[in-house]
Amino acid sequence: MREENKNIAGRIIFPLIIVALMLLVEILGFAKGIRYTQWGIYPRDTDNLIGIITAPFIHKDIEHLFSNLFPMVMLLAIMVFFYNRIAVVSYLLITVLTGLMVWLFARPAFHIGASGVVYGLVAFVAWTGIFRRNLKSIVLALMILAVYGSYFGGIVPNEEGVSWESHLFGGLVGIFTAFVMKNVREPDEEIKKEDPFKDEEDPQYFFPRDTFEKTKMQRYLDSLTPDEEE
Repeated sequence: MREENKNIAGRIIFPLIIVALMLLVEILGFAKGIRYTQWGIYPRDTDNLIGIITAPFIHKDIEHLFSNLFPMVMLLAIMVFFYNRIAVVSYLLITVLTGLMVWLFARPAFHIGASGVVYGLVAFVAWTGIFRRNLKSIVLALMILAVYGSYFGGIVPNEEGVSWESHLFGGLVGIFTAFVMKNVREPDEEIKKEDPFKDEEDPQYFFPRDTFEKTKMQRYLDSLTPDEEE
């Protein structure tokens, strides 16, 4: 029981760090009365490359923060509990590649918020079900589509001031990451290979196993009970 609790605690550390950073940035900004928009992504500005890493932690206001915070918590929880071997690597890959795509191709403006990463995680979980096609991944994919299916309307420019490019590129990167990671199996997904020549029960042989090791007389004497030998 203690080992199980230790394992659970170890898995939730990473999501807690991400969520704590998102909250910390918002609290500091509120306390100082400033916004950190300049730490967002400004496409094709070489002085702004750091925004690829920092933009997901910068939000316009508290409403913007919480609109990303709750799905981030849920999706990261799914990642660390069901895809633990690839959770951190997949998150980092989605974050960096989404930010890079925005930096390369998005319209000139500061792009802030974790919505691109959220879209990437949604796409990752959904498409992992398609690529892996085992019961666990399919159930998780259907659950995510049921909860966040409406998100995919955000990949087109339908609202002013919203970085639809982050949504679009996040979704594409999530699919790419799911494909790249599809062969990294979790312990519960690994197929146990059994020896085809090994029988779980006592094997039955046509000839005695010592046919070529003992003479007929030795086998006869071995088969006698002590009373018969006397």
